Amino acid sequence: MTIRTTLFAALAACSALPVMADIMVGEPYFRSNSEAAKVGAAFMMLHNHGTEDDTLIGAKSAVAPRIELHTHIEKDGVFQMTEVEGGIPVPAGGEAALMRGGNHVMFMGVSEALPDGAEFPLTLIFEKAGEVEVTVSVDRNRKPREAAHGGDHSTMGH
Repeated sequence: MTIRTTLFAALAACSALPVMADIMVGEPYFRSNSEAAKVGAAFMMLHNHGTEDDTLIGAKSAVAPRIELHTHIEKDGVFQMTEVEGGIPVPAGGEAALMRGGNHVMFMGVSEALPDGAEFPLTLIFEKAGEVEVTVSVDRNRKPREAAHGGDHSTMGH
């Protein structure tokens, strides 16, 4: 083997390592006010089993042309949804909760009816792990987890 061939083989082996294996996604589900709603949100738990912090920086799916990372902030005693600047951190060895009343993946311009029980692919984009595809289930009956301020995304318009 030449040095060039050995180097190429080593680089190919390194690039084949599953970088995204450190990020695991638990309990992904989508909720909207109705099957025909044009907006909705996805919630889930992000687990980072790696030794480096990572950040969720975006998401994409064929079911909506515009998808943003959102959170709720308090302004003058009223909670409002706003886009998360810089992404959602997922600490090494830790997790990040995307839940109603807190951080979530916001879908705007949903292009098809999403009945309860339907499933669709969602690609989460991480700063270090890259793209991680998950299957999201539509579930309008799931009870919300507690958030920092106890809000419930299902009652808010966008």
